[in-house]
Amino acid sequence: MTKQKISTRISESKKEKPASEQLEFGRVFTDHMFVMDYKESKGWHDPRIVPYQPITLDPASIVFHYGQTVFEGLKAYETKQGEVQLFRPEKNMQRLNRSNDRMCIPRIDEAFALEAINQLVHLDREWVPNAPGTSLYIRPFIISTEPYLGVAPSKQYQFIVILSPVGAYYKEGINPIRIAVENEFVRAVKGGTGEAKTAGNYASSLKAQEIVSEQGFAQVLWLDGLEKKYIEEVGSMNVFFKISGEVVTPALNGSILEGVTRNSVIQLLNHWDVPVTERKISMDEVYQAYKDGLLEEAFGAGTAAVISPIGELSWNGESLVINESQTGDISKKLYDTLTGIQYGSVSDPFGWTVKVNE
Repeated sequence: MTKQKISTRISESKKEKPASEQLEFGRVFTDHMFVMDYKESKGWHDPRIVPYQPITLDPASIVFHYGQTVFEGLKAYETKQGEVQLFRPEKNMQRLNRSNDRMCIPRIDEAFALEAINQLVHLDREWVPNAPGTSLYIRPFIISTEPYLGVAPSKQYQFIVILSPVGAYYKEGINPIRIAVENEFVRAVKGGTGEAKTAGNYASSLKAQEIVSEQGFAQVLWLDGLEKKYIEEVGSMNVFFKISGEVVTPALNGSILEGVTRNSVIQLLNHWDVPVTERKISMDEVYQAYKDGLLEEAFGAGTAAVISPIGELSWNGESLVINESQTGDISKKLYDTLTGIQYGSVSDPFGWTVKVNE
């Protein structure tokens, strides 16, 4: 695989680039995309960079009917030195293959996929925004393309990578957001597909998100699917609570997505000698800590928002205002450090950043 040459066809008509300060999240796409095909008889083949364009699929393609698909999300950042770098991209490719395994999709060559991303980002280098808080979002995904209505793994796939210059995921930025605890709907259960980054997990979350959005909340805090007691994730992020000086995050249990930012937060906290524990944590425990005045901070962590402080939790008709709805010290330090490493303004003692080849 790694010896295959990536062919490149340059777009003949370049798109107009939006102003950095006007960027939303995921609305605008660059001039090119990467595509690679899979057939059972040939394996992964024909890697190519082509002009960004619609894709044509048979109406019977398995992806439309049984949702056999996976995706990833990572970013490219422009440093103050004018270089472009990625943040822990190998972790995303490792997770993509874990998702592939769960969804019965053939594994990709991780090193080759990273080389494809490198070449694509380099080609669309002018699309990397440089305003504060902006970046180039990278969306690799795999879809099952075999035209077949039988319930079975596809024998044909496409691996595609598209790029999107983005601003802040939440309009609040680093300012605290309001979160509603979900007691009715379920995102995932142990033994299901919660630990895979697959489309169905997000489709099943939309109803609850729609309801809470109408009530003025930014996201949903998901509880476990069996007892609806233990905290799992918040929207599209992993979640952390600082209680009595200790940072606690739900342990990976088969229904929680293993976030790259989550892993980075845990490493940073250990590096700073801040107590951090991965374990089961119930909403009852968080509520009691709040009542006792011990709940000091709460925040989400994910690629899109990096760190998103939680200023309020709504649960069973009660409003839990955390840290007077102010950004906590740990949240701020994590955000400043992670974004500093990503943009190259803070030293990277972990070797997390990878420069895009010029």
